Amino acid sequence: MAVAGACAALGVGFAACGDDDDGGGGGNQVSGNTLTIYSSLPLQGTSRGQSTAVINGERLALEELAPGGKLGKYTIKYVSLDDSTAQNPGTADEGQTAQNARKAAADDTTIFYLGEFNSGGTKVSLPILNKGGIPQISPANTYVGLTTDDPGSEPGEPQKYYPTGKRNYARVVPRDTIQGAALVSTMKEDGCNAVTLWNDGSTYGAGLARNVELSAKQGDLPVRNKQRTDRNAANYRSLASGIDTDCFLWSGVTGENGVQVYKDAAAACPDCKLYGPDGVSEAAFSDPAEGGIPADVGRRTKTTVATLGVKDLPAAGPVVEKFRAKYGTGAIDPYAIYGYETMALALDVLKRAGDEANDRDKVIEELFNTKDRDSVLGTYSIDENGDTTLTDYGLYLIRDGEPTYSKKIVADPELIPKG
Repeated sequence: MAVAGACAALGVGFAACGDDDDGGGGGNQVSGNTLTIYSSLPLQGTSRGQSTAVINGERLALEELAPGGKLGKYTIKYVSLDDSTAQNPGTADEGQTAQNARKAAADDTTIFYLGEFNSGGTKVSLPILNKGGIPQISPANTYVGLTTDDPGSEPGEPQKYYPTGKRNYARVVPRDTIQGAALVSTMKEDGCNAVTLWNDGSTYGAGLARNVELSAKQGDLPVRNKQRTDRNAANYRSLASGIDTDCFLWSGVTGENGVQVYKDAAAACPDCKLYGPDGVSEAAFSDPAEGGIPADVGRRTKTTVATLGVKDLPAAGPVVEKFRAKYGTGAIDPYAIYGYETMALALDVLKRAGDEANDRDKVIEELFNTKDRDSVLGTYSIDENGDTTLTDYGLYLIRDGEPTYSKKIVADPELIPKG
């Protein structure tokens, strides 16, 4: 796959051409004029497609907003790391994720860490980066407990991820209290009488399932047959035989054997309406040619993603067209827009920091000073917890094997669990 710039190499990263300048620095400052932005995402298995979309979006933003890799007096170096392994593809491997975070924390030139894709991976990397004073932005994390102790979190969260007591983490996607409410809003609009709720047992999947259940309770939507699926199971026919509802939702990611889950649930309940979160809104799940669910199952499945379509997000239109032209693709994975905005936010923060863009503490301060930012995702601020103020989700249908934007979901505020 082509990558941005003559100095680029896939898997190694985009390094802007130019020599380091001698410079001072002390405390939590980068010495010299080269600032390194690390990306950490799963580049193997079922998540590779989404991760590649994120990386390409980040590279496009870097190329556009820091031409030639230059931002003021600083040279921006981009390094892409893989947080998955051959033994644990499709999701963040804890050992590899820790290694990535330690690599970034040990690099004297690091100014930003963009990741992880999986919320469970951020549970590992965030404390390491927090101790190192490294600013972190995730393009994809939605787990509640990374930023708040709102419903869906676990005891000790989020404080245990910030050993210094200071926040250094933000995300550009709404947390799962909002996605859970968006899913329940959709199911109620579709006339669901009750929902079977399974989850993959991951930090993301189990946490989102708790949020869905809380929203369903507030919306008087009965939840039945709650189950945790095992990714190593050959099939889920026995679990599926217990489905006695008209709607089915699995809270998980494709890499946790999601395709088999939906095959068996659909077979056991041929009239069920099927729903999924952003964790399965990708070609690896939706496209039969890539090992995804059969086309007839896809026609019954709806998913939620925090990115809206161009018709409801006109600012994203030019970026989508540039992405298509640069990478020679037709359908655009929604995570490409996440990736673009993650890098765009990081560069905007550095620009606002000005000559102090080499000061990590100043950069963190400016990250949390992000207010009313006009972006490809819409206008948003970063709150004191590191959360975006965006709340709208997109509803996606599966058409010709691709997640295809249908409409904007404005979740009923009464369905959003409160702390």
